Amino acid sequence: MKSLLRPFLPSIGQLSLCLAVSVAAMFTTACDNQRISELEEGVATEGDVKMKFGEPEKIWEGENGGRIFEYNRQPAGAKNYMISIGPDGKMSSLRQVLAPHVFAKIEPGMPMEAVRKMLGKPMKITPFELKNVWHYDWRYMDGPNASDARIFTVVFNSDLRVVSTGSVADPALSPN
Repeated sequence: MKSLLRPFLPSIGQLSLCLAVSVAAMFTTACDNQRISELEEGVATEGDVKMKFGEPEKIWEGENGGRIFEYNRQPAGAKNYMISIGPDGKMSSLRQVLAPHVFAKIEPGMPMEAVRKMLGKPMKITPFELKNVWHYDWRYMDGPNASDARIFTVVFNSDLRVVSTGSVADPALSPN
């Protein structure tokens, strides 16, 4: 019986992974959408944000004494949120940052810290020691369907400066 199933096992494993990623993304997105709808820019306070989203993954220094709260949804999710809190303690913006228009702002020579501040924590960091480079990967959606899942990669050199960027279909959801 095992020999009859052998040709189907790799595709069953990929299907299971695809289903797991899709379900995790769906539940995270549904919860996040509810949280976001309950927060209004200029009205919601830092306390309101923390009550809805919890403690941030990281707090970045913002403009004019403000702060930026990072809410990471990697590795299973396909979104990362940056929520700006003004010096007055009110939420001034809430944005999902894993999107092509944000990726387009990343340029060669940019320091890793600036990229992290723009995109949040990556889903995976892969060192390539012989080439002396690091690949930082973020999962994102480039459309409404599960098949639109993609991976955005930023390659950093030994000085932790951007060398290049690129985007490919998410291999976890690829049929081959």
